[in-house]
Amino acid sequence: MHITSSVFINDDESGLHQDFERWLEELAPHEPVGQYLHNRSGEDNADAHLKRQIMGREVVVAVTDGKLDFRPWEQIFYGEFDGRRRKRVLVKIIGD
Repeated sequence: MHITSSVFINDDESGLHQDFERWLEELAPHEPVGQYLHNRSGEDNADAHLKRQIMGREVVVAVTDGKLDFRPWEQIFYGEFDGRRRKRVLVKIIGD
């Protein structure tokens, strides 16, 4: 993972995914890029940093009897807000 991506748990429903995209773009719009001080450093991804902050960087999931302990519609999602970078996901398992 990198600083402009997110991992989160939610419902796997296409309308909800579109709602998230619209909501995040309203909270931290990409344009105009000049509205963000961070972008004065030569970057144009300040909105991606803010979106990641909103959505979070990690999740904790219980495992019961060898299976992820989710409710019926829950899934883990990877959110990418600055798509120009290589992807890497780290999974840590802690416990007995």
